[in-house]
Amino acid sequence: QVQLVESGGGLVQPGGSLRLSCAASGLIFSPYAMGWYRQAPGKQRELVASATTSGRTNYADSAKGRFTISRDNAKNTVYLQMNSLKPEDTAVYYCNANSLTLTYWGQGTQVTVSS
Repeated sequence: QVQLVESGGGLVQPGGSLRLSCAASGLIFSPYAMGWYRQAPGKQRELVASATTSGRTNYADSAKGRFTISRDNAKNTVYLQMNSLKPEDTAVYYCNANSLTLTYWGQGTQVTVSS
């Protein structure tokens, strides 16, 4: 059974930082492209950042310069370092694992940026 378990969300003040983690189990991690998505209330889920199997990264414009995605294939884990957080970053953040034929989602972790 494939599981993606996110952690690291919480409440942070504007300008603060959080590091999200997503631990994968039940799959061979390295062939999967990994991504972080988010969904704010009343909005569609959107891609925040992704990392290919070779480690190439891609970011939404809103995340560039503030967020960093990284993956540790030895630990079957992908991370999202988020700095200079803004209230508009408030959302549920989801981990995604995607191959050519399969895709999996985590249950999400809430990030709230508020003073």
